[in-house]
Amino acid sequence: MISVEVSNRSGVEVDEEAAAKLARTVLAGEGFEEGELGLHFVDPDEMRTLKRDHLGIDEVTDVLSFPIDGRDELAPGLPRQLGDAVLCPQVVGAAWRQPLVHGLLHLVGHDHGAEMEAKEARWSA
Repeated sequence: MISVEVSNRSGVEVDEEAAAKLARTVLAGEGFEEGELGLHFVDPDEMRTLKRDHLGIDEVTDVLSFPIDGRDELAPGLPRQLGDAVLCPQVVGAAWRQPLVHGLLHLVGHDHGAEMEAKEARWSA
């Protein structure tokens, strides 16, 4: 099972259960049946700081991904640490599904392009 640790520091009510369920569905569809995922909802100031500190771009954004293991081979017995997906509810609003899927696909090694867009369309519907 994919363990999803959710934190909401955004100051906005978020459907955490639906987001965790979508995350598990997408990750299972990508071939991940076990692992650990951090799912964080942050306010625009924190999102701006994260993007500036990690990407050198001083602007708020909808989602950031911080992958750890991805599809790497792991030693037997080690739990898979997928990483963290960080969303800003004030940016995504009610349309949070596509940015979440986008962030999850980055966590498991997908880059921008036609294949990723097709997967986003599939999982965001």
